[in-house]
Amino acid sequence: MSFSKKRFILWDHDGVLVDTERWYYAALHEAMLPLGVDFDQASYLACMADGRTYWDLAAARGATPDQINRQRQVRNQLYREFLQRESIEIPGVKETLDELSSDFRMAVVTTSRRTDFELIHRSRDLLARMEFVLTLEDYPEAKPHPAPYLAALARFGADPIAAVAIEDSSRGLKSAVAAGLDCIIIRHPFTATQDFSHARKIVNSIRDLPELLHNG
Repeated sequence: MSFSKKRFILWDHDGVLVDTERWYYAALHEAMLPLGVDFDQASYLACMADGRTYWDLAAARGATPDQINRQRQVRNQLYREFLQRESIEIPGVKETLDELSSDFRMAVVTTSRRTDFELIHRSRDLLARMEFVLTLEDYPEAKPHPAPYLAALARFGADPIAAVAIEDSSRGLKSAVAAGLDCIIIRHPFTATQDFSHARKIVNSIRDLPELLHNG
């Protein structure tokens, strides 16, 4: 189906609507070091793409459940501090959402925890055009599993052919494709090395979407 015939847009969040992924990586990296787990960005991206976690690696190296839980809390706190301190705006997001809302029904489908998501949007006006938001707590398995997007389609009562997913990572792309969705990737420096060969289209900026989606 041509993009111009789509009726639903399912938006990823981190890296698409807000520039948060590098800060999550930084928080996780710092929190893992006391458990004897170190990794660079390339390794992190590969792990993320497959839906694996470094907590499993820490456990395999002897970390106890209590140690892992403590460092999870450290990661969460560090990440929240980054969210409140660092600039995470992506130019053109609000204008693009406003422009597309006249012709598409829209929702956010994110692997963010709801507490982090609410913190991000406490002082931002980006969600007015969204009919609903699905966070990590709202489906049984996270991306790259198709469950998040299948839950969104069910909420809309939409056929996959009538919807398009907007992503910036291969993990999100895998989730969308597995759910039967066409997926547009927005290039992002943090995930630029990942495999996007199954994307329907790749664009350089969120500002490229209105012309593509309106004109097919």
